[in-house]
Amino acid sequence: MSSHHTNHVMNSSMESTSEHYHLTSEHHHPTTSPGHNHGEGMMMMDMTFHFSYKNMPLLFSGLVINTSGEMAGAFVAVFFLAMFYEGLKIARESLLRKSQVSIRYNSMPVPGPNGTTLMETHKTVGQQMLSFPHLLQTVLHIIQVVVSYFLMLIFMTYNAYLCIAVAAGAGTGYFLFSWKKAVVVDITEHCH
Repeated sequence: MSSHHTNHVMNSSMESTSEHYHLTSEHHHPTTSPGHNHGEGMMMMDMTFHFSYKNMPLLFSGLVINTSGEMAGAFVAVFFLAMFYEGLKIARESLLRKSQVSIRYNSMPVPGPNGTTLMETHKTVGQQMLSFPHLLQTVLHIIQVVVSYFLMLIFMTYNAYLCIAVAAGAGTGYFLFSWKKAVVVDITEHCH
């Protein structure tokens, strides 16, 4: 296939893509030689936020948004996915607290005032590795990781509608599910 024919095929395929996605025939890196083609026929995405809903792929090649109604449906689905993610985090914490099976109390004598001896009690909580609660936690953890990566990839489309859906869903989920959560604030912790 000649270079002229390849460019014609690529140019005709560029016409069918969205304004936010375009094919590139050459992609140079500063570390490669000038004639070295890295991304021939590669789909590139603009890295700026946009409010488009025409020819907008969502996670899978067969899932493409083309109308405002499809974008509204995607917005609602992403909103609920982000809410589900927040609810799943809180549910896992709650299940972990309920599944802690082996509780031991250890008492140790410690010196007290005026030569007296006081007893100090420590509570030790554990969980068995080969137990149903731990297996359930493992499965829920896998689901949580997959959902979190889906939300990250959705946000990385830079579609403002979908980014708003992720943020609003996460905020709503946190508001609805974590108000009962016991919060311990560590004033020395500066990272989230």
